[in-house]
Amino acid sequence: MTAELVRGQNHPLPQARLEIRVSAGKPVVAGATLGDEQGTVRGTEWVAHPGSPNLPGLEVSKQAAADHRLAVDLEALPETVHRVNVLLALPLGVGGPSRFGAVAAPFVCVTGLDGSEVANYTVTGLDSESAVVALELYRRQGIWKVRAVGQGYAGGLAEMLGDQGLPQARELAAAIQDAVSSGMARSVAAPPPRSEEGDRSRRTASHATNGGRDGQTDAVAPTATPPAAPAAAGPDSGARQAAPGGPIDYAHPRRQSAAPPSPPPTAPPAPPGQYPQPVAGDATGWSMEERLYNQVWGMFEDLARTVAAYRSAVDFAESRMEQELDKVLSDPRSRIGTAGDTARANARAKHDQLVGQARDVLERDLAQLVAETDVVEPALPPAFASWDNPAWHGYRVPMEIPMALRVGDLHLPERPDLRIPMLVRLPLERGLWIDSGRSGSEAALMMESDQLRRAAMETAAAHAARLLAVYPAGEFTVHVIDPAGTGAPALAPLTESGVLDAPPAAGAQGVTAVLAKLTQRVELVQMAVRGGVVDSLPPELDTAEQLLIVNDFPHGFDDRAVTQLRYLADEGPSVGVHLMMVADREDASAYGPVLDPLWRSLLRVTPVPDDHLIDPWVGHTWTYEPLLPPPGSQVLRQVLAQVAAARRQLPR
Repeated sequence: MTAELVRGQNHPLPQARLEIRVSAGKPVVAGATLGDEQGTVRGTEWVAHPGSPNLPGLEVSKQAAADHRLAVDLEALPETVHRVNVLLALPLGVGGPSRFGAVAAPFVCVTGLDGSEVANYTVTGLDSESAVVALELYRRQGIWKVRAVGQGYAGGLAEMLGDQGLPQARELAAAIQDAVSSGMARSVAAPPPRSEEGDRSRRTASHATNGGRDGQTDAVAPTATPPAAPAAAGPDSGARQAAPGGPIDYAHPRRQSAAPPSPPPTAPPAPPGQYPQPVAGDATGWSMEERLYNQVWGMFEDLARTVAAYRSAVDFAESRMEQELDKVLSDPRSRIGTAGDTARANARAKHDQLVGQARDVLERDLAQLVAETDVVEPALPPAFASWDNPAWHGYRVPMEIPMALRVGDLHLPERPDLRIPMLVRLPLERGLWIDSGRSGSEAALMMESDQLRRAAMETAAAHAARLLAVYPAGEFTVHVIDPAGTGAPALAPLTESGVLDAPPAAGAQGVTAVLAKLTQRVELVQMAVRGGVVDSLPPELDTAEQLLIVNDFPHGFDDRAVTQLRYLADEGPSVGVHLMMVADREDASAYGPVLDPLWRSLLRVTPVPDDHLIDPWVGHTWTYEPLLPPPGSQVLRQVLAQVAAARRQLPR
């Protein structure tokens, strides 16, 4: 039976290996400190945090997230450790809330490895605090217990760590926040939460030009307004208010006139002891597109947690073997002779058995995910599909903006052939940075610099072509800044097909003209949205979504141009202006930390496989692979030809 703790209450822990689950609603930093008998943290090596997530017997998340799972092995903790404090803190400098009073009360649950709950605690009563000790695991007379603490600190991590006796509290707090900021810049954004009905507001092509933009898009957490009805219900299906003096509307404001969505396809019953056969679209959603989107994200999370369980089991087996070997070596009588050899052999045999069991479970779960991938991939719509998917051969210019766009594939070393589509919501919430530098990956280091830069530009052109293809005709415009003209070969599919309204801007003068035009657009649309006069925008203003591709940054940029670029990165996405940078960060090193916010605001991808992205649940480092047409394929040019033809038919 689960113990629901209140502040100050304790409960015995029935086992040594535990999992602590945290749910906060908003991204928080989860960590833990180790304390001696007096509760003192002796040094920074006794603090587990995103920058140093692994300690003996303890593992925490590598990044800020709304949900966390902390692994604890009480038997593997150092003998001098008598307390484990589970701490939560709000990340600073990332645009989120600065106090716990502005977010939902964090919920912390202690479970066994099988998921059975031992005790839980809802941390209430917080206001100005930005850090809190949620739980304390403590040992008394050889028995471990958990206590609900809920002690908050308005001074944040520095005050909390200092209260636990850590001399370097302020320096470590700053290092933790730096690690969190870096991790959030590398993180794949999790899908936004859905309403209870699984609904989402469908965006039509005209959404980019109406008053629906208020600085937020569907890619962030929903606002407090009621969920919109599905598109099939028509524009009048939401809650209505009678006009003053008009007829009374007796319809219930929350009663939906649309029929409920048809249930997702289900798999036939499986034989006893076997998994059911996977089915494409086996997830919640109002449309097949939304079901596939949710199914892909479900596969992503399943793979992350499956591998996390395997790695945790292997770590436990190794920790246990090391402990048993240490006991053997600490006894002089067992260092020589057959008794010591037998003990060492038994320790290694137990290790191999545990690892073998964990591997069997991993292989079983991975086989199920591979089977699901085999049925989901062929069913994906063009926006979610790879370039070699048959969906692109039957491509037609869409009439509606899709939910998301596939920008690459992700995989883990435990199963490199199991690739998860990397989907980002549309409209884009973050710009893209295609890193053309030799960032340290083996693939990048093996390529010449010029070859890598061309590959980066080809990747950018493929992303731009995909964006043009998934938007309705005329609802997406691409601008290109190529000061030295080095990107011309890679840009050939875009320039030769006629999908660009203007040729790539060259030289410092071209850079100035394009940036001035887009900056003016952002300012005008922002003023119109704030004033509620979107209909009064100049008729010559292009209200379509805008993408600016910048090659060879900072070549051709002066200080004013750099400032305008930073402005577009900060203010552009909320009004439909997005960046795609093709750059080597080393080339802009002369600007120093001035450009750090710019790089962090962009989602970094690479033209070659590179392990730099992390998931939002566990914090694994995933290998990203760019999405490019197969060698020799003409699919990209064929798709762009259809896009150009559709654009030419639009009224001018």
